Amino acid sequence: MGSRVGVWLVGACGSVGVTTTVGALAVRTGLAGRVGLVAEQPEIAAAGLPSLDDLVIGGHDLCTEPLVKRAERLAAGGVLPAGILPAITGELEEVEGRLRTGYDPAAAEPQGVAVERLTADLVAFREENGLDRVVVVDVASTERPAEVIEGGPLADPDALDAALAAGESPLPASSVYVLAAYRAGCPVVSFTPSPGPRLPVLVTIAERAGLPWAGSDGKTGETLLKSALAPMFATRALQVNAWASYNMLGGGDGATLADPANAQSKLATKAQGLEAMLGHPVEGPMHIDYVPDHGDWKTAIDHVSFEGFLGVRMSLQFTWSGCDSALAAPLVLDLARLTLRAAEVGESGPLPFGFFFKDPAGSTEHRLGTQWDELVAWCSRVGQVGV
Repeated sequence: MGSRVGVWLVGACGSVGVTTTVGALAVRTGLAGRVGLVAEQPEIAAAGLPSLDDLVIGGHDLCTEPLVKRAERLAAGGVLPAGILPAITGELEEVEGRLRTGYDPAAAEPQGVAVERLTADLVAFREENGLDRVVVVDVASTERPAEVIEGGPLADPDALDAALAAGESPLPASSVYVLAAYRAGCPVVSFTPSPGPRLPVLVTIAERAGLPWAGSDGKTGETLLKSALAPMFATRALQVNAWASYNMLGGGDGATLADPANAQSKLATKAQGLEAMLGHPVEGPMHIDYVPDHGDWKTAIDHVSFEGFLGVRMSLQFTWSGCDSALAAPLVLDLARLTLRAAEVGESGPLPFGFFFKDPAGSTEHRLGTQWDELVAWCSRVGQVGV
């Protein structure tokens, strides 16, 4: 048994949060296998990561529905195996007891007050459970992009402090949680395309605090395929002329992205890197549509037009259909364990975990194979610390 560490989920009662919690409990009790957990592969485990057995899970959410009921609804929808829930109900109820009320931007609570409250929740979670470290992972709904003005509170720590002291609320909700995490001394993982830790003011605050962070927007489906296929076209010297993408999804994320303003963040991260990987601009519309009947499943239909030797025109079409939460949850656990290890060895700033993200912080590399090599190299290096 290693040191006890905490995973604090922002959006703990959402589909990804619940699947993450149920998955961790099921795997460590032997009720489920470890398929999908990248951290279990020897090259990544070489980093000396904390065990799933050592993770204590808590979180923030605005949902008042009991965690067990949320899990039962996901099981009814085919997202979770119903057979495992009776065996872990007691542990789920323990996690429920560690959940706290999150920040509601529609409420009257000033952000300065909210940050103090959220920070206190994190400190209490760490102290009451005897944890050495806690990582905060954002798996909440996608927010719209934030406009950063030079010298303003989203860019300058002093301006932010002044705004919060004046009772103003300048931060996106995702960034409120990040500021609270940093004040509690916790590293952060942004699994969504929300502004979160990417705001310049929070990049500076993390740097001053010597804290590591990772993000952003988990790469689980269509973009994962693009990051593998686009380098194939480039290295085979095939000219891609157009890459059109159509996405359909249901669930809470789909409902959130039905708002065009919120969808901007997701579309921006999904479009990241294609030009960089191909080496030239490429035509192609990208659409995201909310289809309630899909539930937690998402479907992507892509059409790639390319030409080869002597200008011969060809095409590739593919359809990707997957369960969003089942794809995301193991990556959340991977990233939590990797970031906890980074904090343990004193790493700071954006971490080289682009393998997991559509919009990798601190990197312009989008090729999946190269990202894997970078992750393995980091794990090998970190694994030597303390040996």
